[in-house]
Amino acid sequence: METIVTSKILMAPFIPMVTAALVMASGKRPNIRESWSIIGAVLTFLSVAFLVPHILKGVNYSYELFSLYPGITVRFNVDALGILFAGTSSFLWILAGFYCIGYMRGLNEHAQTRFYVCYAVSVGAAVGAAFSGNLFTLYLFYEIISIFTYPLVMHHQDAEGYEGSRKYLVYLMFTSKALLLPAMAIIYVQCGTLDFAAGDIVNGIFPSDASRVLVTVSYFMCLFGFAKAGIMPFHNWLPSAMVAPTPVSALLHAVVVVKVGVFSICRVMLSLFGTKILSDLGLGIITCYIASFTILTASIIALTKTNLKARLAYSTISQLSYIILGVAMLVPEGITGGLIHIANHAFSKITLFFCAGAIFVVSGKKEISELNGIGYRMPLTMIAFGIASLSMIGAPPVSGFVSKWYLALGAMKIHSVILLCVLLISSLLNAGYFVPVFYTSFFGKNLNPGGETGSLENTTIARLMIIPLCITAVASAVFGVFPDLFLKIINLLVV
Repeated sequence: METIVTSKILMAPFIPMVTAALVMASGKRPNIRESWSIIGAVLTFLSVAFLVPHILKGVNYSYELFSLYPGITVRFNVDALGILFAGTSSFLWILAGFYCIGYMRGLNEHAQTRFYVCYAVSVGAAVGAAFSGNLFTLYLFYEIISIFTYPLVMHHQDAEGYEGSRKYLVYLMFTSKALLLPAMAIIYVQCGTLDFAAGDIVNGIFPSDASRVLVTVSYFMCLFGFAKAGIMPFHNWLPSAMVAPTPVSALLHAVVVVKVGVFSICRVMLSLFGTKILSDLGLGIITCYIASFTILTASIIALTKTNLKARLAYSTISQLSYIILGVAMLVPEGITGGLIHIANHAFSKITLFFCAGAIFVVSGKKEISELNGIGYRMPLTMIAFGIASLSMIGAPPVSGFVSKWYLALGAMKIHSVILLCVLLISSLLNAGYFVPVFYTSFFGKNLNPGGETGSLENTTIARLMIIPLCITAVASAVFGVFPDLFLKIINLLVV
């Protein structure tokens, strides 16, 4: 494996920061402000996409910005895992950029300049986290995301918004300070460095004589310290954050916040601890059971929710743990299933939130019971919702099926009937809370209770939302049939 030292990899996280500054400078001119947001998203994606062919050839990129102390540096490293997360996040920012215009203008939301600034910085920090070369750098960007998504969660600035954002910040900042910082200290004392093991997911960075107790303690501190992953019991911030505008919910639940949580856990498991030490200490299977509990419990709670965004929130909690479950199996098949779900879940879940937001903007409906007949007035939206729902369920040929196929292979590889049952039961539960939404929109009783007729998708504002969600829905289907690109990237890690 060839490693190239170059500062060019800083462009990807740097461009969104410049975009945020330009958005702020042009805040009084909405068209220019939103144009900067789109341009920044495109340039960010192109700067990430430029690296993909080189990564596929086995090249890693590295750059050390500065050193604070021996073994503690702000360091960047671009490898297969980082490019998977950064590529997914930056591409979806482009579609989210157009969607935000339709949503924010459609509802005439206030503080739109602040919204776009925080949105850009959050995506830039996510790319920075993806390209982090050590735990310290990852921690810095993780905290930046927490700080700049806080104004997005409390965007409406009402009592509900302040309460939800306060819980959001307390959960995330408390766990990172109380658990991650001490964990970093323990790891540094044990290893003398916080740098990730480049290209080696087996051995990690811990020396052979490392204390088993301290390794175990630091591992669980990292597992629960990255609370953005939504592992129970540190999950309650996530449904509370649903008070935010729907584009923020999409950012939180599909692109940036929760994904940086599970990405961080995957990075720590694979590039810091390594599969060997996790297997030797039995930490992998324990993590599988913790993730399984979260998957099943969150799915059961989702069944009880009648508000569409609340149901999607608990679905997210469940789906995130599939990623952790797969990686914790510590075998190539399971790791592949977990990592590919980072991308597959992102495209499918952002589609679902885009659909929920579009329905609210054009019809004002939030409750599932209010969706009777909405499929006839918003057919493209609800068909896209149906496709994304199939992905969450894991039905072929949509992308979620690929994830669950590899997860099932991983469970069989480690001879775990329990994990196979978890995958089966959770898929049935997924169907239990997604199918009724789609069924109600087309086949529910009282399909036209208010005598409402005509399409709701023909306005310019609606199209700005409908087109992005159709693209993400189609992408979910395409990646189910042609998952080759993601698999090639992941194979660089696990083969």
